[in-house]
Amino acid sequence: MKQLGVVAALALLVSSGAAFAEGDVTKGAKVFKKCKACHSIGEKAKNKVGPQLNGIVGAGWGEVEGYKYSKPLLAGKAEGKVWDVATLNAYLEKPKKVIPKGKMAFAGLRKEGQREDVIAYIAQFNKDGSEK
Repeated sequence: MKQLGVVAALALLVSSGAAFAEGDVTKGAKVFKKCKACHSIGEKAKNKVGPQLNGIVGAGWGEVEGYKYSKPLLAGKAEGKVWDVATLNAYLEKPKKVIPKGKMAFAGLRKEGQREDVIAYIAQFNKDGSEK
């Protein structure tokens, strides 16, 4: 049983890596400018209107300390939901479809390439804000 968990974790890492490896980090940094009004990332990142996003790829919902999350997002946390690449992609496309009645006011990124790029960009940051 323990081996199954290890295999599942490795499969998730490999599939997540492949998904955001398709994105362009440089282009993602430009796309992230749309996010900067509410979010920050990097070594000096702080919570703003939205939480800072260091280490968010692969993290559970509602894990950023000091940020007051919406009830629907906290319900997802209680269910054990994770910000994997597929979930981030869906959320960035249409936030209210993934978390109805959530706090995020942004309408979403319609272009798949932009979503891939911004996910590649945010995926390069560790939880402490350092780059991988």
